[in-house]
Amino acid sequence: MSGGRRVLLSWSSGKDCAWALHVLRQQDDVEIVGLLSSFNGAADRVSMHAVRRELTEAQADSAGVPLWPVFLPWPCSNEQYEIRMQKAIDRAKEDGITHIAFGDLFLNDIREYRIRQMAGSGIEPLFPIWCSPDRTGDLTREMQANGVCAIITCVDPKQIDESFVGREFDSTLLEELPDGVDPCGENGEFHTFCYAGPAFERRIDVKLGEIVRRNGFVYADVTAD
Repeated sequence: MSGGRRVLLSWSSGKDCAWALHVLRQQDDVEIVGLLSSFNGAADRVSMHAVRRELTEAQADSAGVPLWPVFLPWPCSNEQYEIRMQKAIDRAKEDGITHIAFGDLFLNDIREYRIRQMAGSGIEPLFPIWCSPDRTGDLTREMQANGVCAIITCVDPKQIDESFVGREFDSTLLEELPDGVDPCGENGEFHTFCYAGPAFERRIDVKLGEIVRRNGFVYADVTAD
């Protein structure tokens, strides 16, 4: 794409990054060249979301975009994380990537961290679905109206009841979320795995497995069906 933006998209496997992929594809000057995903190297799962790597690979295949895995040690210090991510940024620069996009919504401290991380790299950060905190309810309804389907794979029981883990991210769930819980889980209340939507050529068939409690969080294991 001559003169266009070559974009690497930060990929957590959840609904927000999947929606960001869809939004970016509506822009004529954007070429999505990869999905950058960090994995807990010991568990072989997406960091925080705890999604199996093979499911993330299935997402990349269905999206038609190469997966750029970054394997992190466990436990992983912030310094170790930044070293591994810097290597990915260096590779991106060598490959002619001009931007790295993030599915962040409204947390300014996270946005500022991304900007600092990219400073001096020659690669610019993008925030294609950035919005105000009072807009996320509308955003979730927009996602669902356009066919985004996701499962809650992780909840923080300090912020939301653990019974929400494993549930579909649908209109019924939104109605039942307690007051003060962000509809997109942007404050870390929950994380999701997206298995269908406009970002994908085909649905990823999955089934719900074991529910486990680990390191203060509750996880639902999602496997290929």
